[in-house]
Amino acid sequence: MGHAHESNTKRIWIVLAILSVVTAVEVGLGIAKPESLHLNGFGTSWLNWIFLILTIVKAYYIAWAFMHLEGEKKWFRRSLVWTAVFLISYLTFIVLIEGSYLHETLAPLVKW
Repeated sequence: MGHAHESNTKRIWIVLAILSVVTAVEVGLGIAKPESLHLNGFGTSWLNWIFLILTIVKAYYIAWAFMHLEGEKKWFRRSLVWTAVFLISYLTFIVLIEGSYLHETLAPLVKW
């Protein structure tokens, strides 16, 4: 009748290591800011795209590990993940398009 509780210490350390590596890569890129990544790609620099993708990876992994999504039913996981993917993609698109429009429109009027 009793449920055996396994220690999650190893799992927590693995999650910590993965998130630390991703964060270290983000910080390293933020400090170094390689010139090759400053080229424009789809409305912004490749460096910004890398930051966006790494941030989404961290958010997904935190939700997967600490919000226990791996233990949920497949349809529930997919509904959460695909909704988040759609909303993040949509918001990123809107920010890039509107930011570009505002920059082009206000550039003659504002000293950046």
